[in-house]
Amino acid sequence: MPAKSRQPQQRGFIIPIGGAEGKSRKSAILNRFAKLCGGKDARIMVIPTASLLNETGPQYEKLFRSMGAKSMCVPIEKREDCFDGETIRVLEAATGIYITGGNQLRLSTILGGTPVARRIRNLNAQGIHVAGTSAGAAILSEHMIAGGRSGPSPRESGVELAPGLGLTNRVILDQHFNQRQRMGRLLAALSFNPFACGLGIDENTAAFIGPDGELDVVGNGTVTVIDPAGLQHSSMSYVRKAQPVTLIGLTLHVLAEGGRFNVETRQASIG
Repeated sequence: MPAKSRQPQQRGFIIPIGGAEGKSRKSAILNRFAKLCGGKDARIMVIPTASLLNETGPQYEKLFRSMGAKSMCVPIEKREDCFDGETIRVLEAATGIYITGGNQLRLSTILGGTPVARRIRNLNAQGIHVAGTSAGAAILSEHMIAGGRSGPSPRESGVELAPGLGLTNRVILDQHFNQRQRMGRLLAALSFNPFACGLGIDENTAAFIGPDGELDVVGNGTVTVIDPAGLQHSSMSYVRKAQPVTLIGLTLHVLAEGGRFNVETRQASIG
């Protein structure tokens, strides 16, 4: 459940990125994030926990610095690190938090239920912007897709869910969406939890979700929005394992750069 904000309009942005974003100082997504966080006054804390590559955190740190922002890598490699007071103090100095890609279960098993996870939720409620790419995007929502099958059709055994950070409960996120054919597993996840909208985010594409729930697409691909508000029928509860699922009444939007969708009102538009 997202942390409560005293003034909801002052919540920070939530920015899931579909992975494989341009890692150069000219990256439209990363530049917009750095500018949102304060430009030359930005203090972006990079959390590389999901990655097992030592260079991941320093690479992003260097990138954000090349854009004029201050940046620091926060090396959280085990659960004990999440209970360290210095780690919390470093996060509290941030104007933006960036969670890298890698393995989302590594993220959830290390961060889940810790003071660091609670502080990230509270900071976002207080106006700090939080972005994540690939695995770092998946964990931003309350319900996280941890794995599943590729393919176009939803199946009972087609998705694995785990708790996420809970910055929002309005959406379920999937990344590398069209590149890895993940429509089926996102549909399966929504059939389990039709309260939330599904966002399938392509590579080098981001959804900038503002405090008012307005989502703005940035990047070279698309964000596929699946709205289950009108769901009339789902066969998920009685299909056999591996059988395809019937879903009737879903609404689909495919949004390229400049497209908008409000996750509160569920209205799509062109910016």
